[in-house]
Amino acid sequence: MTTHTHPTHLTHPTDALGTVAPAEYASEHAPRLPLAERVPEFYRAMLRLETAAAKDIDPTLYHLIKIRASQINHCAFCIDMHTKDALAEGETVERIVQLSAWEESRHFYTERELAALALTEAVTVLTDGFVPDDVYARAARHFDETELARVISAIVVINAWNRIAVSTRMTPGHYTPRGA
Repeated sequence: MTTHTHPTHLTHPTDALGTVAPAEYASEHAPRLPLAERVPEFYRAMLRLETAAAKDIDPTLYHLIKIRASQINHCAFCIDMHTKDALAEGETVERIVQLSAWEESRHFYTERELAALALTEAVTVLTDGFVPDDVYARAARHFDETELARVISAIVVINAWNRIAVSTRMTPGHYTPRGA
């Protein structure tokens, strides 16, 4: 078994006196496939989709959508990346921490954000093979048609990225936001 040195950018647990507790961390898995190198035209197309999806959408909302879809899809790489980006752009730790339980933590979010989160979950999971009418109608009450199209585009793109990262086993923990 290979021993892995824990990355220095991650913190070790401390006891009540602030002493670093000894810890044996699991080894980091290796990526499976460098998709961007193997199919660069596809990867460039995904980057163009990302750019198009991000255009004219509220950045705070976009981060919430990306983090929540990534949580649902168990995409550790994207959770790491988008959480760091959101924090770097001023999002609060509290709102990010509560995001996995947003329905019980409604008071941390606006009605508009709640509608987008419900739609994110419905599109990501596709329970029973469709987005429920009430979820779509709720989102439509908070967004005009162009805004709603942008929200749906953002949800679709992050779900595609999640599937790329999970299937190729992109490794979380090494991403640094631009400007950091």
